[in-house]
Amino acid sequence: MNKSFIFIYLLAFLLCSLCNAQTSARVEFATQCLGVEEDGSQTVRAWGFGKKKSDAIEQAKKNAVRDVLFRGIQDGMEGCNTRPIINEPNAREKHAAYFNKFFSDDGKYEKYVSTKDEKRKSREHVESSMGTRWSVVLRIDCWKLKERMIKDGILPKPNQK
Repeated sequence: MNKSFIFIYLLAFLLCSLCNAQTSARVEFATQCLGVEEDGSQTVRAWGFGKKKSDAIEQAKKNAVRDVLFRGIQDGMEGCNTRPIINEPNAREKHAAYFNKFFSDDGKYEKYVSTKDEKRKSREHVESSMGTRWSVVLRIDCWKLKERMIKDGILPKPNQK
């Protein structure tokens, strides 16, 4: 009797752990490098969250530009610039007014991100009771973005020899 109780307990434990492993499949929401273009731009997959699909896609664009500026792209293929454009600690807080305006709806960030590399049906999404999370393939014009940061005084001008 005691051996059968232990056997049933172990069997139940094993089944529960298998069920949890299948239901806890995690989707990674980090911006990923998909490639680097000849013009210095990077193709990335970024995720955004919103109540509607359009809100989530706009948030994904902002997230991608933020990652390129402040974090660098760490995940995905090799070749993307893993270093952020802005290396200064607390730059986002130091220039908060500038970046709040830069990342506002219809802000300047839109000039440096496009969906021109996106293929049909390449978007993925995850639904929840609070909204929807969408991934988008984007091209970030890193060179022009860096030039904008220099022009606006966020980055120092390079030393000229």
